[in-house]
Amino acid sequence: MKLLDVGGDPTTTNTQYIFLGDYVDRGSYSVEVLALIFSLKIRYTKQIWMLRGNHECRQMTSFFNFRDECECKYDITVYNAFMEAFDCLPLGCVINGKFLGLHGGLSPELVSLKQVDRLDRFHEPPREGLLCDIIWSDPQEEKEGEPKSMELFIKNEVRGCSWFFTYEAATSFLYKNSLLSVIRAHEAQIEGYKMHKTNNATGFPTVITIFSAPNYCDVYNNKGAILKFDNNTLNILQFNFSSHPYHLPNFMDVFTWSLPFVVEKVTEMLYYMLQPTSEEEAEQDIGDEELPERVHKIMRNSLSMEQNDVINLAARLAQGLDTADGSAPPKERKPEDAKAVADRNDRLRKKVRTIARMARMFKTLRQENESVIRLKGVCPGHRLPPGLLLTGKAGLDTELERFDHARNVDALNEKRPENENQPS
Repeated sequence: MKLLDVGGDPTTTNTQYIFLGDYVDRGSYSVEVLALIFSLKIRYTKQIWMLRGNHECRQMTSFFNFRDECECKYDITVYNAFMEAFDCLPLGCVINGKFLGLHGGLSPELVSLKQVDRLDRFHEPPREGLLCDIIWSDPQEEKEGEPKSMELFIKNEVRGCSWFFTYEAATSFLYKNSLLSVIRAHEAQIEGYKMHKTNNATGFPTVITIFSAPNYCDVYNNKGAILKFDNNTLNILQFNFSSHPYHLPNFMDVFTWSLPFVVEKVTEMLYYMLQPTSEEEAEQDIGDEELPERVHKIMRNSLSMEQNDVINLAARLAQGLDTADGSAPPKERKPEDAKAVADRNDRLRKKVRTIARMARMFKTLRQENESVIRLKGVCPGHRLPPGLLLTGKAGLDTELERFDHARNVDALNEKRPENENQPS
């Protein structure tokens, strides 16, 4: 909604949009995003264009959370309908006759744009080949101090498939096809975009990466960006994230989510029930302390004379009174009684300490539960970097607050899953 607000509302303007893929996963509103874009596409056919990304397939949506979201909100029939629609999405486009739009990037098999037209795209993307590369490849970043590779394409170990394409590969492809730049998405950027190495022959960046999801996964703290063509002028429009409606993570029901809070409150209740207010009270026998005179007066006035007589007799019998006037003789505690009381108080103190430890434990679990849930949102598939949890709460907060650290945490999830067998 924020992106459409920044770029221009297609319902009131003639703004045309080209979306570069990845409409689903890594969030809890994929169904709503697709419903909105599909509706706009149906209503404003010539203003809305959609390309296919690497997440628009059965493998990725089953590994991440789009399939679960469809089944939670609707059913498997809706999910299968989305998958059939994804198979029909085009893989690329040419903008203003000079810019090639893709989700991922170039391929060693891609020489001419006509190859993309002839490609059979109506199926699940394979692990190699032109269809895979278009939605999975990345530009190679040259780092200072590292020897320059002489190869045009380098195996992409980060993704687990496809290639890194070099500056030389990009310039050669652009020259052969009379293009200025490749515009692609696929990689989170702290500013929402990145202009890669400039082509000396044209003065344009060989590759432009646009990333329009601000605060990616709710932890990257990055900006979103739109690349806008206006009278043959390129403008970058940046925007910050907007707070989304509150939701429970991972489609969790309210009873499961509230369990840590309930357990914590129950243990606190037990703790305060067993905790004496002072050491002196712990040593006193129950019934040793007389109630205030006002309480006795109110209680006695509410009863009949016969009822009061019964209470007096019961009290004297209970206290072992032998005198008729009701005065109590000094109470002496036998040695064995004192030992029994001491044992009882010791057991009580042990119970209090046990409940206190349980309360602290459940409180800690409840406080850390949110950090763990946020990490699950960043790292679906239960693929956390080794040793991350050993850094403690401070370490987790650091990973969640900084873009570079969040990207490192998320690196394993940017890799294509190994399992090709999808649930039916």
